[in-house]
Amino acid sequence: MNHYKSQQVTTSHHKSLSVTGILYVIGTPIGNLEDITLRALRILKEVDLIICEDTRHSRILFDRYEIKTPYTSYHQHSRIIKTDFILNELKTGKNVAMISDAGTPGISDPGGVLVEKAVKNGIDVIPIPGPNALIACLSVCGFSADQFLFLGYLPKKKGRQTLLRNITETMNFKLYQSIVFYESPYRIIKSFEDFHLSLGDMEVVVGRELTKKFEEIFRGKLSEAIEHFKMSKPLGEFAVVVKIK
Repeated sequence: MNHYKSQQVTTSHHKSLSVTGILYVIGTPIGNLEDITLRALRILKEVDLIICEDTRHSRILFDRYEIKTPYTSYHQHSRIIKTDFILNELKTGKNVAMISDAGTPGISDPGGVLVEKAVKNGIDVIPIPGPNALIACLSVCGFSADQFLFLGYLPKKKGRQTLLRNITETMNFKLYQSIVFYESPYRIIKSFEDFHLSLGDMEVVVGRELTKKFEEIFRGKLSEAIEHFKMSKPLGEFAVVVKIK
């Protein structure tokens, strides 16, 4: 009970115990705006600054929940310039919340760089758990998910075949029960074809546009996934689980 109570402190209490500020890593909805925790909403309203990938995208969430906190962009192209600025804000005692466009920052996301540097600078980094497409897809795949290999986004061209070859030859991929990866609509069919060539006609679960209006969960063999998404033009973001055993 005491441990539970200790987790209910506000950002202002955290702030009084530390010279530096705190970096909160907050999971936000991957689609449906109702998929956000009460704690996440509270922290977003209490911190001094929110950093987000695309301010236009995040503004939809802020407007929905009347979040008035100042915010700034932090993405792949601005992180070199913005990282030092954010670290300085934290060092002066300001609390900062980091969110991505969807899901949990730092997972196939440029936010991981900021977390790494914050830790090296002795700044407290606190996770505020929330949605994640990887876990959402795994939770409904119907395969054993105790041991899986997560590949993030596959290389676009260079290195893709090397990666797949390493999985099948260099690594003992049989240690895993499934392989999980993210993919864009532009390369999803190519990825199915590459996996089919490397691993054979494995079972696969494809989560497309998870939690969104046009959510689709496809179940079948890799060969069936290839035909399905060739017939219906693939749109949206994909989370894919390939069953290994």
